[in-house]
Amino acid sequence: MTTALSASFLRDQLSPSDRIQRGKDVRVGIWLLFIAFLVLCMVIVGGATRLTDSGLSITHWSPIHGAIPPLTAEQWQQEFDLYKQIPEYQLQNKGMSLGEFQFIFWWEWAHRLLGRLVGLAFALPLIIFALTRHLRPGMTPWLVAMLGLGGLQGFIGWWMVSSGLSGDRLDVAAYRLATHLSMAFILMSLALWTALDHLSPKRPNQGDRQIVPWAIGFGVFLGFQIVLGAFVAGTDAGLAYNDWPTFAGGLFPKDYAALSPIWRNFVENTATIQFNHRLGAYGVGLFALLVWLRTRRSKEASVAAWGHVVAVLVLCQIGLGIATLTGFGIWAPPQIEGVMLGIAHQGLGAILFASAMMLIRASLVSKPASLKLAV
Repeated sequence: MTTALSASFLRDQLSPSDRIQRGKDVRVGIWLLFIAFLVLCMVIVGGATRLTDSGLSITHWSPIHGAIPPLTAEQWQQEFDLYKQIPEYQLQNKGMSLGEFQFIFWWEWAHRLLGRLVGLAFALPLIIFALTRHLRPGMTPWLVAMLGLGGLQGFIGWWMVSSGLSGDRLDVAAYRLATHLSMAFILMSLALWTALDHLSPKRPNQGDRQIVPWAIGFGVFLGFQIVLGAFVAGTDAGLAYNDWPTFAGGLFPKDYAALSPIWRNFVENTATIQFNHRLGAYGVGLFALLVWLRTRRSKEASVAAWGHVVAVLVLCQIGLGIATLTGFGIWAPPQIEGVMLGIAHQGLGAILFASAMMLIRASLVSKPASLKLAV
């Protein structure tokens, strides 16, 4: 409904030249929607890479040459020999076959290849749109900045992987994984936000000032919960306790503060990390309920709509989180059922975060400059 009103408003208010620009904006918006979808795919494949313990299978970073996988038996053996030098092989996977190594290699290679494809899918159309004057004034620097963030994400990915290639680590550093995952969620949300600014620009003064602090507060709280979830993934804390709502029959994990000094528990103790993530989920659910009670009374249709979407997704995500937690007690990865539950939980988390950002966008009151589709 809001989109139809926006389109009708634009047809009535825009000059013929602005209508031509509107067609260009639609093409740019569709492209950015595709980028957001590709980033979501990256998040899903990244989750599969983590859950199958594949992230350390490629021990070097070659942004260009690395796009070509091993093609001969000799090349495969070289890759395998490199993997044998890292702690994950020596302490956990010693004796694995070449075929088993190839399985984890392909997951990591696919994740990196998808990252390269996202970069190309962003950079090449950006150049074309800039040369053909599809982009409005001020949009090119913003899109170039987004491209730069994508490049930074590639570097962060290697920074994350490199943390597991030495010492006695069997996995990457959890705080680096949290940084990598958070950046992916931000990039997806930025692409979606910018796409909607092109496809469905807001009318002047559209929004709801009373909802803005609630929407922003929920987005920040949800972001913190996502970071806690990344620590669960990075430390395999999901396997610490697999009953719900209790912890091995108790209401509180007995080993919550087992490490010293106390701060280590928040980044290393799987019982602490899982408890904090569970507690955060309850907080997100309560916060989402409060936001929904506010947005459902909003006179702005888009605010009410996104409030409903966020509330439904939070319910689904909490249910899926419980299913993942208890399911890991039966189908601990790398069993396919456990992997699929974990992937679904991470993917829905990305969609929920993007929806929360769209609620913020809907609630922010637009300025009269939006008449010219300025972004």
